[in-house]
Amino acid sequence: MSVLMEFAIFPTDKGKSVSADVSKVIKLIKQSGFPHQLTAMGTLIETETVKQALHIVEQAATILEKDSDRIYSTLKLDIKKGAQNMLQNKVKSIEEKL
Repeated sequence: MSVLMEFAIFPTDKGKSVSADVSKVIKLIKQSGFPHQLTAMGTLIETETVKQALHIVEQAATILEKDSDRIYSTLKLDIKKGAQNMLQNKVKSIEEKL
């Protein structure tokens, strides 16, 4: 199984720039060892199970809760049995059709 997660999380009580806080979450994602891609609006992460994906979300919230009174997050999951490398293959499929 492959779980492709689009995920964004940030504090809402830190002013105009939250990049310092978001960078803590990105460090966590990099250390997880799962394939990921940082975008301007969030991060794509591919895990083998929903549990693994949600564990990353939980850890990210824990990191931000230490210094924030309010956190906002969005989350999308694409769960597909028998799939692998969805992070790359979904884009490749579209590019081949262009």
